[in-house]
Amino acid sequence: MKGRKPEITALPGALDTPPSAPTWLPKFAKKEWARVVPALVRARSLASHELSTVESYCIAVARVRECEAVIQKHGLTYVSPTGESKRRPESTLAKENIEAARRLAAELGITPASRSKNKGGAPEHDNEDEFGVDI
Repeated sequence: MKGRKPEITALPGALDTPPSAPTWLPKFAKKEWARVVPALVRARSLASHELSTVESYCIAVARVRECEAVIQKHGLTYVSPTGESKRRPESTLAKENIEAARRLAAELGITPASRSKNKGGAPEHDNEDEFGVDI
């Protein structure tokens, strides 16, 4: 793209302090919230009207973990009542939630590709590990 690039500034209305995770979120979703939200607030890239997107992202991550726990315990397949070997429904649910989490993470600017597109997220002198929200 040619021309001058716009200067990136803090998001208007960005939150100053990380809000607590909603009490109704599942355990793994709360852990993801605690991992992601403080970094987004530090980067001045999260406003209160975007919290529902963060909630959805955290739920998708939690669902992937829940599905993976079932798959690890019971395997990828099961034998149906008719004797056929079938793929566990959790594998499809995991795939759907991985895709949802990926899309939502890009919307929130917490993937390396989305940060490089809008220059949001971690300051350039920081590495991604210090930023702590890479997927």
